[in-house]
Amino acid sequence: MTAQPAERAVEVRDLYKSFKDLQVLRGVEFEVEPGSVFALLGSNGAGKTTLIRILSTLLRPDSGTAVVAGSDVVAEAAEVRGAISLAGQFAAVDDVLTGRENLVLVARLRQVPEPGLVADGLLGRFSLTEAGKRRVSTYSGGMRRRLDIAMSLIGSPEVVFLDEPTTGLDPEGRLEVWETVRQLAREGTTVLLTTQYLEEAEQLADRIAVLHGGQIIVSGTLAELRQLIPAPRIEYVEKQPTLEDIFLAITGGGTPEGTAR
Repeated sequence: MTAQPAERAVEVRDLYKSFKDLQVLRGVEFEVEPGSVFALLGSNGAGKTTLIRILSTLLRPDSGTAVVAGSDVVAEAAEVRGAISLAGQFAAVDDVLTGRENLVLVARLRQVPEPGLVADGLLGRFSLTEAGKRRVSTYSGGMRRRLDIAMSLIGSPEVVFLDEPTTGLDPEGRLEVWETVRQLAREGTTVLLTTQYLEEAEQLADRIAVLHGGQIIVSGTLAELRQLIPAPRIEYVEKQPTLEDIFLAITGGGTPEGTAR
């Protein structure tokens, strides 16, 4: 069955999932617009990774529906897998191979024409051309993550899932990954990322959903979410004058003699 063009890149309705007596997802519902960045925000254990595994066909839900790129994740799992890519919490790269060899390997596995040209293009796109000649074991955390995301784009997936893409990275590596996600958004790729970092969701997402207790408790743009809290109260705090304030006051606002303006 050929999937029809999707009005929504991802559409989840009344999704439930339990592991024995532990109910992880309880009626989850949300939508992701094509070409947008959607952040699923939640603390550890909130069910974010479970949800990503369901959307990427690695796990079956107990009930409810999930449609990705126009195909049902259960009934049309093969079509979904052909339209998506997944970068998990840990970079799935081979340390023994060079960056370029990693890309070529994945391109060959996905039967992409001219894998060498595809690899070179992605290295340039992610500012890894020079590093592409080195073994991945020499890469920083941010470089490994960028390579992992580059590998996930081979085959031009419609939807890219990034499960906590900056976990364990230092601040510099985190900024590198943020710029990579922004670049994907500029190019029109649909990105669904999970994160526990509030600033990450604020910086990257067009829309944000908060997953808590197995449910989406709120969803919207950052501006819409800000409207949910009361307006800030303005308080005036007495400020002691600095020496500069005192000097300007007693000299009539001038500058010290001999000092250039």
